[in-house]
Amino acid sequence: MEKRIKVKDLLKCEAGQKVTAKGWVRTKRGNKNVAFIALNDGSTINNIQIVVDKTAFDEALLAKVTTGAGIRVTGDLVESVGSGQRVEIQASEIEVYGECDPVRYPLQKKDTSFEYLRTVAHMRPRTNTFGAILRVRNAMAFAIHKFFNEKGFVYLHTPLITASDCEGAGQMFKVTTLDLENLPRNKKGEVDYTKDFFGKETSLTVSGQLEGELGATALGEIYTFGPTFRAENSNTPRHLAEFWMIEPEMAFYDIRDNMDLAEEFIKYLVKYALDNCHDDIQFLNDRYDNELISRLEGVADTEFVRLPYTEGIKILEEAMANGTTFEYPVGWGTDLQSEHERYLVEQHFKKPVILTDYPKDIKAFYMKQNEDGKTVRAMDVLFPKIGEIIGGSEREASLEKLENRIDELGMSRRGLEWYIDTRRFGSVPHSGFGLGFERLLLFVTGMSNIRDVIPFPRTPKNAEY
Repeated sequence: MEKRIKVKDLLKCEAGQKVTAKGWVRTKRGNKNVAFIALNDGSTINNIQIVVDKTAFDEALLAKVTTGAGIRVTGDLVESVGSGQRVEIQASEIEVYGECDPVRYPLQKKDTSFEYLRTVAHMRPRTNTFGAILRVRNAMAFAIHKFFNEKGFVYLHTPLITASDCEGAGQMFKVTTLDLENLPRNKKGEVDYTKDFFGKETSLTVSGQLEGELGATALGEIYTFGPTFRAENSNTPRHLAEFWMIEPEMAFYDIRDNMDLAEEFIKYLVKYALDNCHDDIQFLNDRYDNELISRLEGVADTEFVRLPYTEGIKILEEAMANGTTFEYPVGWGTDLQSEHERYLVEQHFKKPVILTDYPKDIKAFYMKQNEDGKTVRAMDVLFPKIGEIIGGSEREASLEKLENRIDELGMSRRGLEWYIDTRRFGSVPHSGFGLGFERLLLFVTGMSNIRDVIPFPRTPKNAEY
C-alpha cells in the first residue's frame, strides 16, 4: 500500500505518480458516470479533489462515501482540468474507514452559525473555519516559544494550584477534596481547611506572575505560558473562565524596556502569522473580515503610540465635548472600558497605543509607584477591534513601598511573605506583562467572540466535554 501523503503536501506534488490520501469527505457531487469528492485531512484549509469513475467501483461502496465519512483513497495524481486546483487524484482504490449518517451529521452543507457550532464544539474543528482557527492557534503557540527562546528567556512552569490571589479580586475557583455535604468546621464555625488536601485554602491560579517574578529574580528573564482561571460571572464576547496567558518577567528591565519588548513581541507574532498562516488567514479574510490582512499588516509595520493615561483622558474628554458619546463615563481616575480604548486606537491615532502611568488606585498592588504618589508605572497595549491586548508594569522593587501598599489595600500578608522576600533579599528593578493568548487570536483571526478561538470554551453554566 502506498504511504499516505498529507493533503497540504499533495497539492504541491508534481503530477504523474501514484499516491494515497486519507481524510474526511467535505462534499461529494457528480452525475451517473463520475463523482467528485472534496477530501480534507486537517493539514490545510484546501481540499484535494478526488475523481471517481463510478463504473469501476461497487455502487454500495460509493453509497457509503458521504459528507463527513473517513476514507482512504489511492490513485494517480494528475493535472486538474478544472479550476481551483493544480492537481487531483484519479481514484483506483477507495476504503471507507468510518461511515457518517448524512441525516444526523451535525455539520450540514448549509452555513451554520457560530452560536450553533458552539453547541457541537466536539465537531466544529472539522469545519473550514475552525480548522483554520486551530491551525493559526498552533502556529502562534509555536511562535511564542520561538520568540522567547531566541532571546534566551527561560520557560518557567508556574503552579496551577495556588494559595495566593495575584489580582486581589477574589474571583477564583476553589480547589478542595473536602466532602461538600459534610464540611469540617473549626470552633468559629468556619470551614476547617487544615483538614483539606493541602492543609490550607487553595484555588486555581488567575496568573503565574508572582511566581514568575521569583524566576526572573534568579534566572534573569523568564516567561510562562499556560492556562489561567477566573471565576468571573461574565458572558461577554471577551471573557472566558479558562484561558491561556503568556507572562514574561525580566530582571533589570524598567518600564521603557518593558514597552519595547511588548511591542517587539506582538509585532513578531503578527508577522509570523502573515508569513506562515497565509492560506488560513486569507480564507478568514475573504469569508468574515475583508480588512483582516490589511489590519495585521498595519500593526506589523507601524510604530506604536506611547501615551500617558492623563493625556488619554484629555483626548477622550475632548471627543465627548465634540459630540462623541460613550456608554461608560470618562474622567481621571476611572478605569477605561473597551469603547474608550478602541476610540483612542481606531478613531484618534489609527494605530496601536501603549497607555502608561495609570492612577494607582485602579491598578494592582505590585506596580511601581511614580514620584507623584498618584500614578504607577503600568502599561496597557491597546489594539484595534480588541482594546487591551497586553497589560503589564514595572514592578515595585522597594520593600517599604510594597509593604505599605499591601497594608493600604487591607490585603492579607499571610500568603504573600514568600513574594515579599524578593524585595528583602537582593531586590532589583524588574518588569513584566501578560498577553491573553485568546485575545491575541481574536486579533489575528478576525473573530468577534473569544469562545470561537479556543477548542472548548469554559464560560458561566458551560463546561461541556
